[in-house]
Amino acid sequence: MVRAQQVRVWSPSVSGITEVLHARFTDHAYPMHTHGSWTLLMVDDGIVRYDLDRHEHGAFRQVVTLLPPDVAHNGCPATPHGFRKRVLYLAPEQFGEPLIGPAVDQPTVEDPALRRRIDLLHARLAEPGDEFAAEVHLAFVAERLRAHLTRRTPGAAAVRDPRIAGRLRELLDERFVAGVTLHEAARILHAHPTYLVRAFSAAFGLGPHQYVVSRRVDLARRLLREGVPAGEVAVAAGFYDQPHLSRHFKRILGFNPGQYAARGRRQPGVPGRLTDAFGRP
Repeated sequence: MVRAQQVRVWSPSVSGITEVLHARFTDHAYPMHTHGSWTLLMVDDGIVRYDLDRHEHGAFRQVVTLLPPDVAHNGCPATPHGFRKRVLYLAPEQFGEPLIGPAVDQPTVEDPALRRRIDLLHARLAEPGDEFAAEVHLAFVAERLRAHLTRRTPGAAAVRDPRIAGRLRELLDERFVAGVTLHEAARILHAHPTYLVRAFSAAFGLGPHQYVVSRRVDLARRLLREGVPAGEVAVAAGFYDQPHLSRHFKRILGFNPGQYAARGRRQPGVPGRLTDAFGRP
């Protein structure tokens, strides 16, 4: 039995992404149309046949498809059971007008590393609160796509720049609760976003987003030990909400904030001595 049409669409709070679309269609055929944005398409099941600039193309699981803005295209399922797709609509300035021609000539890219990075980006966009991580993934996705469009070899060597890495850590330490976007950090430190991420990761062994989350979890632990309710802790520590706190807290520590709050307070009469989430000192 063929599943009915399914659509989920939303606008994330991530600069450079205007809209996200996850959809399954069985028999819908798009007429010729245009978008004012770049269309970054991944087909997870089935095949989409489409025309772009009077040439026929196909989108399927093994490839990433990038359709340029203001260029007419259509689309329809190439198999009887339809297709399932994920789409990111990217702001025109993500790639710029000079790359429209190369995208028309070669809209599909076969690059497993790029597809994995886009998978990670979609995963971060699916839940609120991880916009910084989504920004990081988007920066690397855009960099890799630009390399394909300009016929350069994707990928870059590790960046060794302890000075810029240290300055980024200072900025993150100052603003880990309020938050800072990757583009803000790049503007403040006068460095390209992907350069910042590579320099930070090389210097400290984890990405800037993981560092911010670690700082927030540490603050949440302190507040929980002091008896602050978990719902208040989430906002005070910089998390989007309590589920966002719980997800990262358990991922890092192996247990949830409720267990920690119940077991992680100071033992009566033993100053400074704590128990862990399982009642152990």
